[in-house]
Amino acid sequence: MRSNMTVFFPLLLLICTLSTVRLEINSDSKITPLLNQGMETAQTSDPEQTCKPDINSVLREMSALLAELKAEIRHLQKENEAQAAKVRELELQKTELDKLKEQYQAQSQELISIKAKTNTTENQVETLKREREVKQVAFSASLLAAGSGTVGPFNTHTPLVFRRVVSNIGNAYNPHTGFFIAPVRGAYHFEFYIGASGHAAHPTGAVLIKNGEHIFIAYEHQNSHFGSSANGATLLLEVGDVVFLRQWVNSRIFDNENHHSTFSGHLLFTM
Repeated sequence: MRSNMTVFFPLLLLICTLSTVRLEINSDSKITPLLNQGMETAQTSDPEQTCKPDINSVLREMSALLAELKAEIRHLQKENEAQAAKVRELELQKTELDKLKEQYQAQSQELISIKAKTNTTENQVETLKREREVKQVAFSASLLAAGSGTVGPFNTHTPLVFRRVVSNIGNAYNPHTGFFIAPVRGAYHFEFYIGASGHAAHPTGAVLIKNGEHIFIAYEHQNSHFGSSANGATLLLEVGDVVFLRQWVNSRIFDNENHHSTFSGHLLFTM
């Protein structure tokens, strides 16, 4: 386009110059006769006749150039319109993308909230499961796993291990240590029975212990015949509290297949 404009302006200047020369010649009456005389003497080299075809040619070229310029301008206008349409389309796409980003962010926040609620619900379900399981706590065991025999006497207080487990719902009682460990905070009830043949030097006795604290004792001392004793207590236990029986110093405890000496307990209710 720059090359076409470079040709256009010199041609336009040439046409204006020629027009000015002709106007000056026609307006000057003194020069006209001389020109006529010169034209008569040199008809074969008439400059006006020679210039006319050149001017017509230039005009045609300029017309063609103008047509090309108009066509190029129309083409550029169409391109500009197409680019403007693309820009508008991109702007619409950007607006739509911004909306999608906002929706995505909102959905992400909602998803995070749903996940949090789901985790909370799962934790609540697990808690309810554990509470349901720990609400079912009960055990009962006798002193000897099999056969018959007497435990003691010992010269110190000694923990008793009731090895024959009849029931152990919730697995809170350990038959290897004799310890009951509270799985949940609540009220628990315990009962224990002990017996042995009478002896002049050795009584029969056992103490219910909570975390090392002496709670209740079952104690019997007679010189002959079989004697037994029992006791029980309801205790408020925290999670992890330990309850067990401790044999009284210098005492004897008997058990056989009839299971005279037993230790039992169960959860009354949670708190």
